[in-house]
Amino acid sequence: MKIKKVVGITVVALVITMGIQKAMAVEEASYVLISKDKAFEIREYTPHVVAETLVEGNMQNVSNKAFMKLFRYISGSNVSRSNVAMTAPISQQVTGEKIPMTAPVGQQRVAEKWLISFMMPKSYSLTTLPQPQDSSITLRQVPAQRMAVLRYSGMWSEKSDLSHEQELTAWMGKMGLTATENTIWARYNPPFTPWFLRRNEVMIPINS
Repeated sequence: MKIKKVVGITVVALVITMGIQKAMAVEEASYVLISKDKAFEIREYTPHVVAETLVEGNMQNVSNKAFMKLFRYISGSNVSRSNVAMTAPISQQVTGEKIPMTAPVGQQRVAEKWLISFMMPKSYSLTTLPQPQDSSITLRQVPAQRMAVLRYSGMWSEKSDLSHEQELTAWMGKMGLTATENTIWARYNPPFTPWFLRRNEVMIPINS
């Protein structure tokens, strides 16, 4: 009975997790696949807007630290530009515009800190996005970029991330590709997603 109970709880947890992921990651960054060599890809990404924040800490923990800060922004902790009609009764709550979750969450080293970013939905621009209430969050327009990419699964760990970065840079060397900016680690799932359901990518901007 205990085994059946554990299995039942596990299945329910997986269903809930997959349901949350489906609801959250309804839109992904748009790109054109330029070429593919086994697990390695070259992609051309279209311009997009990101909400980003700089955080301190080790590589493995900063994603979780920044995730909730950025998640609060898209969940309504922002200065909404929408007009809301007066209603009754009057209640008190966090006000602001809810912004649909997108994928991936980006992580990039900047000096001694880490830049964590959420891609904003394509329906928004810099002028239509609500301003964050948290002054440590900024909005930025990202131009079109060509990326060398390697996809992998598993937990977010410094050892795994750096190992896959080395694989990608070694392949780039064979292909004669040169990095133009720092490496970006892309996370497609929220922090509570089981390791075997996670989709991760290491991405390196390259010359067109």
